[in-house]
Order: sequence, then structure tokens, then C-alpha cells
Amino acid sequence: MISRKKFLQNLGFSSLALAAPHSFAYAQNSKPSKSGVKITDVKAYAPDSATYVKIETDAGVAGWGEGDHESSRINAMIVKELLRPVLIGQDPFDSAYLWTQMFFEGFEGGNTGFVPGAIAGVDNALWDLKGRLLNMPVSKLLGGSKFEKMAVYGSYGRKKGKGFKTIDEMVREGMAFVEQGYTTIKARMQLYDRGRNPSPDTTFECIKAIRKAVGDSIDLFVDFNNGYTAGKAIELGLRLYEHFHIKVVEEPVSSMDYSGLRLVVEALPCDVNAGEHEYQKWQFRDLITIGNPDCLNIDVIKAAGITECFKIAAMGHAFEKEVMVHNTRPTLATAASLNLLGSIPNAAKVQEFSGMRPELNLSQFFHNSLKFENGFLFIPTEPGLGLEVNEKTMEKYRIK
Repeated sequence: MISRKKFLQNLGFSSLALAAPHSFAYAQNSKPSKSGVKITDVKAYAPDSATYVKIETDAGVAGWGEGDHESSRINAMIVKELLRPVLIGQDPFDSAYLWTQMFFEGFEGGNTGFVPGAIAGVDNALWDLKGRLLNMPVSKLLGGSKFEKMAVYGSYGRKKGKGFKTIDEMVREGMAFVEQGYTTIKARMQLYDRGRNPSPDTTFECIKAIRKAVGDSIDLFVDFNNGYTAGKAIELGLRLYEHFHIKVVEEPVSSMDYSGLRLVVEALPCDVNAGEHEYQKWQFRDLITIGNPDCLNIDVIKAAGITECFKIAAMGHAFEKEVMVHNTRPTLATAASLNLLGSIPNAAKVQEFSGMRPELNLSQFFHNSLKFENGFLFIPTEPGLGLEVNEKTMEKYRIK
């Protein structure tokens, strides 16, 4: 086993060698350098409402990441059965190489959905691990920025069990965010493809009540959650903009209808955002060039992790698109999102956050939490992603 001290000593020696006058000749005649750290195990955990991954090394340092929470046991099994064999014995600093190996190892199982969601957990854990080995926050490893904190908007949905919340419940939840210092809120209609073009449709009345309660000074986003065809989305979007001055419409049409999305983008005077159902750079390429949303909603626990999301953000930058993370998970997903946002030049001025969501009971898995103050989340400055895992509690949910 290599100790962390020995690893850092090796790293320091390598840095000095690179700084020496003869370093170019040395590099030409030497083998590719390795960190000296090897991955010894990859473990997956599946509580009811999250998927977590732990990567252990022979340096005695481990990294933690979060993957997609949808059907968490399936995601965890993909990590255990499909991705773990790719990683054992590998250098964690070869994370870009390992991402490619994992993605194409699971390609026949699907390049959207479960496989990228599982890869996200592993990739985010690799970044946490590298940060801990180097004693640096991930945002710095990615290039850093001058951001210390990000304004966030309160995001909440209408679903309640197998039905929907009442309009009064939606009003109360929106007001609760405003009372905590949020100056922007987003109401998610959660119609989805299966409930497209509902009749009767209460979206207009719901937004009307929310606007009346929160007042005109609060910026209001509305997420259609893929609930309309293009024509219906345009009609409703124009009414909401005219009457309630909404700032953003998100996911107005099916995520499989990029041509319809473009029609909505061109018709509405407010911004139209999309991206939460795209899982890798190739989908985002088509989303941008065909659908042309105003802003990209990238999800670090769906779109295959920080490695892929960093590339997608760079592609978005080239097309003059800002990044507004899609994120309703309060622990490692938010920590990873903040580290990504703290390293890119095209982060939107306000980012999604649903609060700490005590109903998910996820705080039990961590010894600390992210800093929130007056509508802002602070980018972690601790090593790695910035959260310390309660491993004793987490162990109860390990997939064996």
C-alpha cells in the first residue's frame, strides 16, 4: 500500500523534475508517469432515494460520488457488476480514460438512462478522490474561477404521491422559499410525456395564484416537464408571459422533439431551457444544433458525471449557451454541481436547488452540509467535493 505521504512526495518530485532545464529531454525518454495510486475496490450504496459510490485506493484515501437516483438499486448493480471490473487496479488520475472505458463497456446496455447515471456516480467519486489525494477542492482541479457562491432558485414540483398538490399547497411551498431569501422560484408542473396536453389544464391558474402570492419582484420560472406539444406550449407560454411576466419556460415539449423545441424557442419572448434528459455530449450536440434552447440544463448525476458535464459546458460555451444545472438532490449531487459551476465561464447567474429536502432523509449519511445563506449556496472549499460521509450509516445500504 502506498501512503498518502509517499504519494505526495512522489508528486512533488515529479513537479521538480518537470521544472528542471533538461525536463523536455527527460520527458521524451521516460515512460508515462503514474501517480502510484491504484483503485482497490468500488462499492455501491442504494438507499431508497439516492445512489452513492465509494472508490477505495491503496493510498488509504477514498472518494465518494452520487449517481442517478431513479431506480437506485439498478444503478448500484450496474456500478457493482459492470463498472467495478473496469476500475480495479487502475490509476484514479486516469479518469478521462476510465470514463471512456466505462461508457463503451456499457454502451450496449444504453447510452442514455441507467448506464450514464451509474457512470456519474463513479466519475464523481473519482473527482472527489483526486481532490482528497491532492488536498484541493474539485473546482480548483477543473480550473477554478473567482466565484465564491452561486445564487440559487427554489425548485419544487406538483407531484404528491400518485396525484398532484393543490394550488394552495403550491402557493405555500413557493412562499416558503421566498421567506428563506430566494428571489427566484421555479414551479415544476410534472406533466411528462404520458400526461401531455392535459384537459382540464390547471397550469395557468396555478401560476396565477403563485404570482399573486409572491408578488412581482420575484422572478418566476415554469417547468412544463415535457407536458405539451409545440403549439400548446407556445400558446400557454405566451399567456403566462403576458399575464405573469415569467422569466423561463423549461422543457416545454417532449425531450425527443428537438424540432418542436426550436419552434417554441423562436416563438416565446422569455428564455426556454432544456437538457435534463440528455445524458452525454452527443445528445447535447443535437439539442443545441437542432433545438437551440437558450440555456442548457446539465445534470451531473444523469449526464455521466463531472468529466462529461465539463465537456458539455465547454461545447455550450462555444455556442453562446449558459449552463443552469438541473439538480434537485441536496447532498453530493449539489456538491458536484457547485464544483462544476465554480470552474466554468458560462455558469448562469442563478442555479437550481430544492433546499435540503428533509423528507428524503439524506442528511443522515453526512457529517456536514453545504453552506446556504440568503438565497446563495457557497462553492465548497474543502478537499474533493466537500462533504464528509457517515460511513457507518451508509454501510447499511451497501449492495453486496
